[in-house]
Parts: sequence; structure tokens; C-alpha cells
Amino acid sequence: MRTVGFEAHDHESCREGGVAAAAAHCAARGLQFTPVRRRTLEILLSEHRAMGAYDVLEILGKEGFGAQPPVAYRALEFLVKHGFAHKIERRNAFVGCAHPGADHAPAFLICRICDRVAETRARPAMTLLKDLAGESGFRVERAVIEAEGLCADCREVAG
Repeated sequence: MRTVGFEAHDHESCREGGVAAAAAHCAARGLQFTPVRRRTLEILLSEHRAMGAYDVLEILGKEGFGAQPPVAYRALEFLVKHGFAHKIERRNAFVGCAHPGADHAPAFLICRICDRVAETRARPAMTLLKDLAGESGFRVERAVIEAEGLCADCREVAG
């Protein structure tokens, strides 16, 4: 799995691929991929950037999907539950999954200046964490790996 988020690439391809994967997943499992869920995912996939629920809600509201917080929160909850989006805990924000349909344990690299988020693999770190926890009899059930810093573009500007 390659790291996606900071390098220049075709965002349209990300958006189309992510939405297609979500639609296929929902169809195969009898889940409703409603227009607001679809549009919320499109918004998240339009940029690899952490977006708060109110950022998403503002766009949805302007497009006629409703301006009440439950509209965005329900759509985001559905997308995270089914692996189409991830919650960035440190920012209380969301990002579209860069590898929809893949069995993966993601880690997130978050630029503190531009808010872009790159998704990379966490499996090596997760293995180490589980091994260390296991030494004390602790079983890890859920872990989120997030690293905050500066992307190459922002490092260049910051000097």
C-alpha cells in the first residue's frame, strides 16, 4: 500500500474510485448509499485534507442537502463505520479513505499548516504496539496512529 495524500496526483481518480468502491460495497451488502452519503464521500475525497463535520455541513447546506448538523454527522458516521472514511482523532475531523476496499490498518501523517492528510500503512507499528502491550498482558483492541508535522510543500515555504 503506497502513501497517498501529499504528492501530486489525479484527485478525480481518487474521488471516482472511492465512490465506485463504496457504491459496490453497499450494493453487495444491501446498504443504502444515499445521495447525502455519496456527496459527503465526494467532498472528503476531493482533497486529502482533514475536514470537520461543520466544514462538510457547510458544503452540503449550500448544495441543498440540509444545514442541520445531524445531516453531516450521520453521513460521516456511516462512511467511517464502513471504512470509506477515517476519523482523524487529533483534529476531530475526517478524511476519505485512500485505499477503499483494501484490508489495511492505516496511519495518518497530518500537516499542521495546510491540513493535508496522507494515509500510509500502520501494520509494522501496530505489530510492535501489540507485541509491547502483550508483554504486560494487555490486548490492543483499537489504536489510531497519527503523526503531526509538516509536509514537504509547507516545509519548503516555512524554510
